[in-house]
Amino acid sequence: MADRGGLSDEAVTAACKEGDPITKDYMMQQTMLRVKDPARSLDFYTRILGMTLLQKIDFPSMRFTLYFLGYEEKLDIPADIKERTAWTFSRRATIELTHNWGSELDESLSYHNGNNEPRGFGHIGIAVPDVHAACKLFEEQKVTFVKKPDSGKMKDLAFIQDPDGYWIEILSPNKMVSLMSQ
Repeated sequence: MADRGGLSDEAVTAACKEGDPITKDYMMQQTMLRVKDPARSLDFYTRILGMTLLQKIDFPSMRFTLYFLGYEEKLDIPADIKERTAWTFSRRATIELTHNWGSELDESLSYHNGNNEPRGFGHIGIAVPDVHAACKLFEEQKVTFVKKPDSGKMKDLAFIQDPDGYWIEILSPNKMVSLMSQ
């Protein structure tokens, strides 16, 4: 496959089957990332990336907290906790930050970002109207860059890191067509 650049179009078509009818109402709801320091991570995802905290759920008996974030209007978040929980879990493509209590005190703790060996999870992607404008803000905020939009072979997209080192691709939907021809 590597010599051909991946699966042929025919092989892709053969590999992609129609889902069982029960799957028609399935959706991508969340990606979970473990975070060491929730204050730093919440600041990054809300202030730097502009997400909204949708809900915080504590699990005292298991000593962890979940923070659900997404691109939703604050005014749309239900006040009633039961309504908010159902609403939160009905949003598409949210981020679930999981904080295991006490991890922020462990100086030796770091999470594997998936891009160091052995490789696994790669990144999440955030669509923005203007990659260069977004990156200017990230530079002003001293965000760590893996790749700036004018570097590397693929122009007009960037990769930044969150406080735990997870990679975040910054892309513009309108630029993706020209990117695919690079």
